[in-house]
Amino acid sequence: MSSKKKQSFIGGAAVLASAVVIVKLIGAVYKIPLNNILGSVGKTYFDTAYLIYNFLNIFATAGLPLAISKLTSQAHAQGRENEKRKIFRTAIWLFFAIGLAGSMLMFFGAEQLAAFEENPMASQAIRALAPAVFCVCLLACMRGYTQGQGNMTPTAVSQVLEALCKVGIGLPLAWYLLGLIQGSEESGMANVAAGAIFGVTAGTILSVCFLVCYMLTHRNREHSTDRASSGGAIIGQVLAIGIPITLGNSALGIINLIDTKIVMGRLQGALLLSEESAALLNGQYRMAMDMPNMVASFVYPVTMSLIPFAAAALAQKDHARANRIISSAFRLIAVLAIPAGVGLSALSTPIMRLMLPKRQEDALAAGPHLQILGVALVFICLMILTNAILQTYGKEKLPIFTVVAGGVTKIVMNYILVGNPEINIHGAPISTLCCYLVIVGLNLFFVWKYSPEKPRYLQLFVKPVVASVLMGGGAWAAYGFAHRLLSGHSAYMANAAAVLAGILAGVIVYAILVIALRILRAEDLRDVPHGQKLAAMLHLR
Repeated sequence: MSSKKKQSFIGGAAVLASAVVIVKLIGAVYKIPLNNILGSVGKTYFDTAYLIYNFLNIFATAGLPLAISKLTSQAHAQGRENEKRKIFRTAIWLFFAIGLAGSMLMFFGAEQLAAFEENPMASQAIRALAPAVFCVCLLACMRGYTQGQGNMTPTAVSQVLEALCKVGIGLPLAWYLLGLIQGSEESGMANVAAGAIFGVTAGTILSVCFLVCYMLTHRNREHSTDRASSGGAIIGQVLAIGIPITLGNSALGIINLIDTKIVMGRLQGALLLSEESAALLNGQYRMAMDMPNMVASFVYPVTMSLIPFAAAALAQKDHARANRIISSAFRLIAVLAIPAGVGLSALSTPIMRLMLPKRQEDALAAGPHLQILGVALVFICLMILTNAILQTYGKEKLPIFTVVAGGVTKIVMNYILVGNPEINIHGAPISTLCCYLVIVGLNLFFVWKYSPEKPRYLQLFVKPVVASVLMGGGAWAAYGFAHRLLSGHSAYMANAAAVLAGILAGVIVYAILVIALRILRAEDLRDVPHGQKLAAMLHLR
């Protein structure tokens, strides 16, 4: 690879990483007011539709775009312009058919899909999201094609546009429909959820329009003499590359669908609750789950930046360097994930009260869920990292089996625990924690088994755990002191100020302990932007 190409690659990676950060921040801005608008009942309708949408999207966005990107990249490197054009023309019809089938299934089968999830009132939200499946399929094809040519900008811009529409269209529409609720609140919240989720559909439509315009105005009209492959051969290659990846990624989507069905079914069947009462309890759990999901989404850039270095070291048979890089990745994730999880657990109810100013009853009910899910966050982050490490070692299929093992654990435990009147919905976060605990336990074993130099897990995790527990105690003490000090003021503002005081105290305590216990090393920051300057400032060795 020439210097120019390498710079282009690094620049493209930076563009995508920046887009990921922006999209996640917009997502946080979207979800926090959304939960206040929807409440726990509307949240269940919204999430039911979104889980079905995500499952169908796996078939369009998991492996097939990667296959198109790979084939396009190969043709681009060889200067085969006719082959590139044929790949896109063939693939776009394949994605057109997949997207149309998915959208028709969601639109015309909305009632049946909602009934399968034991949540019939979610049918309106499912139908409102149906066109997005078709649009996302077209987006996946166009993004794969442009990325295959080393151009990451169209993907980044389209992702940001998609996220902005959720905020700019979904939230105002949901707020407007909330003001129109008359009669049954249950049917009214179903309309509000459908309005909120239509922002996702609008975002995908706008992104498709942007990419179509971009590709029409950036067409390569140069004449080429290469002979393109047949359409059948191209489809065969796309499916051969994409299907195994798609099947691997679909496991968790299937598990989540079944999981929601079991939770709603057990609440209504075993505990004899109405659909609205079951939706209320499930929605409170889903609100708590949003917090760990938002935090965990920021782990991906860490793995994306560190794991390629490990792959390069393994390719060069430099096992000692690969081990150092992987150990650094473990330490960085431990330093970030463990305190985040402990912090969420320690301040669970106050944080939910801060995030849900208009839904204080839901916040109080969601707090105990977040206390358990905060611990689950640690294992979610470790799952992301260990999956990436196993893929680096060439063991791509192992994460499929570990995810299935965790998913089966989750489904069985939900059936038993949620159906127990004494445990009720509190069984859902417990089963989620056990699910990721099983996955991470198996992943850590396989990482240890296939690592040329065995990682020392106790050395990697003991100090961050000790520092995080002390940090959690400091954060809780600071919150309690500040809350008592401000008890004469507005209840919400006193809680908000106390939460911020607790977080600030926790950050200070943890930063001191990280330096004092020498949890990080200078080599851990070597590949992080400005990491060497930070290591020197912290006197790391």
